[in-house]
Amino acid sequence: MKYSVLPISDPEVYEMVKGESIRESEGLELIPSENYVSEAVLEALGTLFTNKYAEGTPGRRYYGGQTYTDQIESLAINRAKALFGADHANVQPLSGAAANLCVYSAWLDVGDTVLAMDLGHGGHLTHGAPVTFAAKAFNFIRYKMKDIHTGEIDYDHLEALALEHKPKIILAGFSAYPRDLDYKRFVAIAEKIGAVAMADMAHIAGLIAAGVLANPLKAGFHVMTTTTHKTLRGPRGAMILSRGIAGNPLKAPEKTLANLPTLIDRAVFPGLQGGPHMHQIAAIAVALKEASTPAFQQYGADVVANAKQLAARLMEKGCELVTNGTSNHLIMLNTMASFGKNGAEIQELLESAGITLNKNAVPDDPLPPFKPSGVRLGTPAATSRGLKAAHMDQIADWIVALARQEAAPEDVRKLVRQMCLAHPTPSGLVERG
Repeated sequence: MKYSVLPISDPEVYEMVKGESIRESEGLELIPSENYVSEAVLEALGTLFTNKYAEGTPGRRYYGGQTYTDQIESLAINRAKALFGADHANVQPLSGAAANLCVYSAWLDVGDTVLAMDLGHGGHLTHGAPVTFAAKAFNFIRYKMKDIHTGEIDYDHLEALALEHKPKIILAGFSAYPRDLDYKRFVAIAEKIGAVAMADMAHIAGLIAAGVLANPLKAGFHVMTTTTHKTLRGPRGAMILSRGIAGNPLKAPEKTLANLPTLIDRAVFPGLQGGPHMHQIAAIAVALKEASTPAFQQYGADVVANAKQLAARLMEKGCELVTNGTSNHLIMLNTMASFGKNGAEIQELLESAGITLNKNAVPDDPLPPFKPSGVRLGTPAATSRGLKAAHMDQIADWIVALARQEAAPEDVRKLVRQMCLAHPTPSGLVERG
């Protein structure tokens, strides 16, 4: 991508942009929540739509001059509905955390109960971690894995918790869970108590769009939230997809499942946000079109195949993985059990060799969050570069050799750079025009 004005108007910022471009180009990105956008998405993100306020929804705005904002948001909505089989889509949430808060706000009253995955067993901060605002406003009850060696959720205990606490929302979704969920079991439990079945698919939305993982909406879930980056390869943003018929969001509807889409629209605006970021929505529209192509379907299949190969090679080299492998895009590696080093030490060591991943707690971790017992890694970004199964074996070998001090970081860094330059990122290096 070329820059002509920025290098002159603010060379200090330009140098930082160029530095990040080199880091991404020459380094191996294994953080499972990160990815590379296409040049088309990047161009859409930099359009003049950033200038426009558009409070409201298409056809119901508070400001004038909405001809093209209405068109671009409607296009993004229709593409999202078609891609995920939803009745309704709201593409305005600024982040996945905001999207989850909007659903809570739409359906819950302060103090109501939500049943969600425990943070220590793979859930997300917004699923009720005590440090969050959501946990202060609502009562979160948590379910866990029954067996961390297989990753099986204790669905019987989940059902018992639901019958005991009568949550208004039962939430399926995760941030660090390497296996599939039984969506139909979630729906059956939610139906027993009249709860909303909510899925947070931020991590795997791209794999759902590609058809390689199951779609919670097709299994009967009422609402699904997702970020638009990660496996979906769009800009940083979020969407809320739901079943039901949307009405006029300017009029307060009765709180029923049929009105859930309208309740969500009202929760997004004016409930928790003001003007949407229209340049972000334009880029989301582009990413959704890309995600509907056969090439993206192949990408999704490759992400999962690569993750399984990477996990298999790590285990072959004697590493201990949470759930003994993966069924999606991410891997949880217990570094204390595998190497006698905490996750922060491994993260820092690998970064010195040009390999980026993130420290992460393992289930029931005895160590503190900033020095946990493991790391989280995945294949979305590496797959976007065109890396295949054979590359995964090499990457696993590098990780193990570095962790066991059998290879010097500077030597591995040269090899990582060589691999990465042979498989460029989709948007290439920043250039001065």
